[in-house]
Amino acid sequence: VQLQASGGGLVQAGGSLRLSCAASGRTLSTYAVGWFRQAPGKEREFVATITSTGSSTYYADSVKGRFTISRDSAKSTVHLQMNSLKPEDTAVYYCAARRLDYIATRSLEYPYWGQGTLVTVSS
Repeated sequence: VQLQASGGGLVQAGGSLRLSCAASGRTLSTYAVGWFRQAPGKEREFVATITSTGSSTYYADSVKGRFTISRDSAKSTVHLQMNSLKPEDTAVYYCAARRLDYIATRSLEYPYWGQGTLVTVSS
């Protein structure tokens, strides 16, 4: 499955952005989806994940309470609502998908990846 991440941009600290992840030519309804990010000079890190039904979600401690992952009613798109953004949230954000439908936080557990969208938070 080919994934497309969108919604990145430049925002001031304290602001919000909403990222979206969609699959080309098919629905994401049968895939668990995760968001990861990679800041310059750093390793890719887990941000959030949601199961295919949307019944379970899990967040990295660094974003808990500020970010919300969700699926639309048709489960064709997964969103990452990012509030109270901080400069340290600056990174390229990637969405990834997997068929095995349980919570997974390691990038190697996701075989399908999008191209990434850049989020820049200014202080």
